Amino acid sequence: MTGRRQTGATAPYAATQAASRGRRYPEPEHPYRSVFQRDRDRIIHSTAFRRLVYKTQVFVNHEGDHYRTRLTHSLEVAQIGRTVARELGLDELLVEAICLAHDLGHTPFGHAGQHALNQCMLTFGGFEHNLQSLRVVDELEERYAAFPGLNLTFESREGILKHCSKRHARELGELGERFLQRRQPGLEAQLANIADEIAYNNHDVDDGLRAGLLTEDELAVTELFGDHYARNCAQNVNISRRALRSETVRAMINEIVTDLIDHSRATLVAEAPADIEAVRAHSAPLIGLSPRAGKRHRALKEFLHGSLYRHERVLAMTARAQVIVQGLFECYMNDIHAMPKDHAQRAEVWTGESGDAGRARAVADYVAGMTDRYAYSAYGRLVEKISMNQAHDRNGDEDAG
Repeated sequence: MTGRRQTGATAPYAATQAASRGRRYPEPEHPYRSVFQRDRDRIIHSTAFRRLVYKTQVFVNHEGDHYRTRLTHSLEVAQIGRTVARELGLDELLVEAICLAHDLGHTPFGHAGQHALNQCMLTFGGFEHNLQSLRVVDELEERYAAFPGLNLTFESREGILKHCSKRHARELGELGERFLQRRQPGLEAQLANIADEIAYNNHDVDDGLRAGLLTEDELAVTELFGDHYARNCAQNVNISRRALRSETVRAMINEIVTDLIDHSRATLVAEAPADIEAVRAHSAPLIGLSPRAGKRHRALKEFLHGSLYRHERVLAMTARAQVIVQGLFECYMNDIHAMPKDHAQRAEVWTGESGDAGRARAVADYVAGMTDRYAYSAYGRLVEKISMNQAHDRNGDEDAG
């Protein structure tokens, strides 16, 4: 590898271009970009990545301009991931690629949309956003003449697929083997996974406070927030509430990220994996938090699940999202030509090949790719059309009577 394409990985157990398992469809190397940089660049230029700006993190996109979206969340995950990767001697660009791609398959309306679409797909193989992210980069993006998808490296695809059932793993060939053999992914993939948890845990605190769904006093029962909030209150008497909230969240992230670096470095020194294959053969992840920090981190996560994600306002949004996603799915299953022409054609082909299961997968791909606002708009148009047709039919029956 030339110096121009060295991406900063220095540790023997890091992923490297030389040891990469390559792409599904072979391509010549680029003269000045590493394979992992090309992965990162392809993700950034993808249609699915651009759509993340209008996809929900916790709050529906139209509820306010300052709440996090899937795009801003992905950027924050990448920032944390690259910081830790640099300190541990891992490949920063591979970490960034995985972090930016991990939510590409997410439905509109966040986890509520995913749950609704999975319910619709239960008899057709189910729906899971993690697998859908892989499906996006492997099949659904249409940008190249020589192959479908983005043709990412094995290492990026390995990181995107954080978890997988045995049934699906058997269908994924080499990529699914680690789930069947209980092996680990590379360190860059392990890091991207925990960077995701750190980002949404701490930033959902910020959004929850901003939305008025949480209060500082409520959050103070968790050690991680309570300790840093009390310290900042004592040290900054005249600080504004907004700045106090920001300083507290910043301190929380700093504590957890610093612990992640220190604990992971100590683990790697103790285990001394010779290379990435030794990492994969290990019995447990080598990137992680210390017991104390892990406990504080999990306690905050549990609090958010009970107090934020189950808040009545969030649950009302969840219920509405489920109605919209299920309504769209049913409409398109009944009339595939209500979808754009290319999606309808794909549904026709897949119906011919796999029957209703192929038709349902094509519909699920289309619905999953929608942004929040597009789903709202599409549902409004379809429901209005159906309501008008039903009213027309009722009037016709009355005339006939």
